[in-house]
Amino acid sequence: MAAGMYLEHYLDSIENLPFELQRNFQLMRDLDQRTEDLKVEIDKLAGEYVSNARTLGSEQKLQLVRQIQSAYSKCKEFGDDKVQLAMQTYEMVDKHIRRLDTDLARFEADLKEKQIESSDCDSCSSKGKKKGRIQKEKKTARTRSKVKTSDDDIPKNVQKKMKTSHT
Repeated sequence: MAAGMYLEHYLDSIENLPFELQRNFQLMRDLDQRTEDLKVEIDKLAGEYVSNARTLGSEQKLQLVRQIQSAYSKCKEFGDDKVQLAMQTYEMVDKHIRRLDTDLARFEADLKEKQIESSDCDSCSSKGKKKGRIQKEKKTARTRSKVKTSDDDIPKNVQKKMKTSHT
């Protein structure tokens, strides 16, 4: 596959990523705002409870406490939803990073193979067909062994980013 094809396929795969990220972050912002609104309501209810505790009847106190508990439960739900969204967003980005790493490794392996093939053609014309075939087999075996160890095919700066993003 040509370099342009790898790039084109990858760009197609991430075309919607910015919109999906923007949507998830907006949802998280909305959850934050709802939580902040509930915290204001909780403060108001708690203030009402404290300032009127002596004059309120037991049923009114119980009703206020239930409203406060309900608001705290809703805050917890919003927090749980936000954590789910954050995990979903992380997994979405991580999936694209893994795909990029895989495509990059494949692309580098293809480049090495083409390089070997072109050098084999040069050696075939100058040193004979048998010797060229033996060199090609040796180089192909080396390329296969390198492709198996994926860390060797991934550039060091990408490996570093992967390690820091997984911690």
